[in-house]
Amino acid sequence: MAISLTKSAIDRIKNYTDTSEQSISVRVGVKKTGCNGYAYVINYTDEINEVDKVFDNNGIKVIVDEFSLNLIDGTEIDFKKEGLNEAFSFRNPNISSECGCGESFSI
Repeated sequence: MAISLTKSAIDRIKNYTDTSEQSISVRVGVKKTGCNGYAYVINYTDEINEVDKVFDNNGIKVIVDEFSLNLIDGTEIDFKKEGLNEAFSFRNPNISSECGCGESFSI
């Protein structure tokens, strides 16, 4: 079981946070929403719960709750810039379909 970050995602997370005095942690998960069932959620955090799984990616802790991990195990998180738009993107090998706008997915 694992969640990985591309170099672009690592660089974006490190540039967004002050790394001089604290470790960098992001919580990745899913929420029920959209036309296809689930959407990705990513937030900066320092909180780790007992049932969370923690993956280290070049000094960045990726924290995932047990429910979400069952849906996103094996996912690679990237950060892309296209014109004026920039966002994290998720390559999840477990999805069976995505909505047309790419905001939600189903397993």
